[in-house]
Amino acid sequence: MSTLPAAERRAVVRDSLGVALATGTYGVSFGAVSVASGLDVWQTCTLSLLMFTGASQFALVGVLAGGGSAWAGAATALLLGTRNTLYGLRMAPLLAWRGWRRAGAAHVLIDESTAMGVTRGSTAAARLGFLTTGVVIFVLWNLMTLVGALAGEAIGDPRTYGLDAAVGAAFLALLWPWLTRSRLRAVAALGAVVALLVVPVTPSGVPVLVAAGVALLVGVLDRRPLP
Repeated sequence: MSTLPAAERRAVVRDSLGVALATGTYGVSFGAVSVASGLDVWQTCTLSLLMFTGASQFALVGVLAGGGSAWAGAATALLLGTRNTLYGLRMAPLLAWRGWRRAGAAHVLIDESTAMGVTRGSTAAARLGFLTTGVVIFVLWNLMTLVGALAGEAIGDPRTYGLDAAVGAAFLALLWPWLTRSRLRAVAALGAVVALLVVPVTPSGVPVLVAAGVALLVGVLDRRPLP
């Protein structure tokens, strides 16, 4: 593997740290929301340590906050986490790691680390961008999760302050950057409408699964490339 020029190395690290710092500190929101959903501090921290994929974590605690079962929450989190499998198929040949290195890389395979690795022009640059982003986010996310969880316990029942709305706001914040094309906005709107229609007749947590199913169905039936 070739050695990166100093200037390119600094540029990759700078870009990766910018993304990592902005994302990692958001873990404080998950910590507070998780405690608000009924999990204790240690359960919250364990989720960040072992699951470590923000959208799936918010999905799980969001279902629990709505009164859904743990099974419904886990299924929703799993559906959102399937995208990481697709990331792995792209990143594995690009990073070209084997054995324990590949296993370690899989744990920090998230949206941001993939984005900062997949756009690089060499294996060395891809590895540097991927690792810098993934490891820094992992450390910060777990630290901020603990901070948010402790703060959430200290303030008592978050519904008193309206913090139960943070789950929906967090989902919107995670989804919004992807809605850059009209077809994606249409699918999101369709999923939201279907979810609202089934709310009166299904248990908590199921509408989220139904909305995800709508998106999967559209993806299967409509294979046109995005404009």
